[in-house]
This record gives sequence, structure tokens and C-alpha cells, in this order.
Amino acid sequence: QVQLVESGGGLVQAGVSLRLSCAASGRTIESYAMGWFRQAPGKEREFVAAINWSGGYTEFADSVKGRFTISRDNAKNTVYLQMNSLKPEDTAVYYCAADSGWALVPPRYPYEYGFWGQGTQVTVSS
Repeated sequence: QVQLVESGGGLVQAGVSLRLSCAASGRTIESYAMGWFRQAPGKEREFVAAINWSGGYTEFADSVKGRFTISRDNAKNTVYLQMNSLKPEDTAVYYCAADSGWALVPPRYPYEYGFWGQGTQVTVSS
């Protein structure tokens, strides 16, 4: 079992940056694809970004492409989401997720991930 804990959320003004962290415990995530999703009130959970096990392949939602980056430090068992130029529409609870299996291309759909964190709130004011 993998336990995931997100941190780094908060209330910020539009245009600033935040870095979210996802710390894993229970086992190493070196073979796991990792993803970030978000869910705003009244909306479905949506894909934000994902990274494969090696860090050599990343994917982003069109809405965050060019503003967000995803990275991982397998030695620290941690994944990061760097969010720049934040917009009010980025306001949501952000979730970290893990998918086992050495996938070359990381998944984009929630059902493909077997482990989830509790989420961290990001609120961007205009």
C-alpha cells in the first residue's frame, strides 16, 4: 500500500506561484506513474498533470500547459507540482495519485490510479 499526503496549498492572489508536494510512504514509488488531479466545487475531478516512473515523460492538461510543471524525486519519494501564473479558475482541491506498473506513458484518467491522497486546497483570488 502507498499512502500519499499532499501539502503546499493555500490562498494566493492571481499571478503568483505555488508548489505542491506529494509525499509517499509505505513503499517506494520509483515504479509508479504519478498524477495530479483537481476538483472544483460542483465539478468533476479533472486531470492536471502526470509523470511516468522515470520522470522522462510528462503530460499536462491544456488548461495548465506552459504554466505548470510536474517533477519527481524518487530518492525522497516525493512528487511536485509547480504552478506558475495562477488564475482564479485554478481554484480547486488538488489531489495526488499513484499508478503502479512501470508505465511509459502516465495515465490521464482517475480510474487508472489506485492510490490517492486526501487533497490540498488551492484558492486563487482575483
